[in-house]
Amino acid sequence: MPTVATPTGIDLYYETIGEPENPPLLLVMGYGAQMIAWPREFSQLLAAGGRFVIELDNRDSGLSTKLDGAELDIDAVMAAAGEGDLARAAALAPYTLSDLADDCVALLDALRIDRAHVLGASMGGMIAQQLAIEHPDRLLTLVSMFSNTGEPGVGQPTQEALEALLTPSPLERAAYIEASSAKAMIWASRRYGDRARAEVLAAESFDRGIYPDGVTRQLAAMLASGSRADGLRDLTVPTLVIHGLDDTLIQPDGGERTAELIPDARLLLVEDMGHDRPEELWPILAEAILLHTDAVPA
Repeated sequence: MPTVATPTGIDLYYETIGEPENPPLLLVMGYGAQMIAWPREFSQLLAAGGRFVIELDNRDSGLSTKLDGAELDIDAVMAAAGEGDLARAAALAPYTLSDLADDCVALLDALRIDRAHVLGASMGGMIAQQLAIEHPDRLLTLVSMFSNTGEPGVGQPTQEALEALLTPSPLERAAYIEASSAKAMIWASRRYGDRARAEVLAAESFDRGIYPDGVTRQLAAMLASGSRADGLRDLTVPTLVIHGLDDTLIQPDGGERTAELIPDARLLLVEDMGHDRPEELWPILAEAILLHTDAVPA
């Protein structure tokens, strides 16, 4: 099982696709999701375009280290963050987005990669942004996909999406698949949303290992990290922002605000895409990502 150990003792599971001599492209997955949420055929499409694709499970998900026993009062974190006391929220959270970004650096170090193109989706986009802010020398380019800036009131979910997101999923396999795929349809593309595909991913995720406690700790990491607006304003990393116009989990103004803040960022608003990557749109997405990452050679 390919894993690397970080300096803080986290074992990160990862997989690669493509030729190591090609420019590296690190894919960072989002909240509560495992690396298999990147459709393998989509990653293969990026690899066929000449990228060395690297996928990882964030800590507390998939086959990476689970922080069993880490104490967390999520209500206290939410209260502190709601009051704007981010120092207290960070002290109460087991880790923050900065720690998740540091995990990415540790993976690049272990693979002896000095600089990489980085694509993050949803919370993965937040991690990728944090990585660009704190370790700009490690990025060739940044792609932030259906994410936001961490600012209150920007890129927020609809009420229906928020309620679904925060409702714990059942722990029995069939019920988990049913509930998880139903949630996915709430924020999926209205035109291309595929319940059957969502059920397959839910089943694979369950069998690989779901971890509800980790989901809660990842939520705490986002809440405790606050706004990235100031850091984004100072970025010099070439950036592409991609957002679906059907997205109800992180509404499109999250992507628009991200592109507004980052100097010279390009914004791609995609019709018929929600908080998902429908197969029908893979050619559009892959072309945009490959063109963007072509502009800055490794």
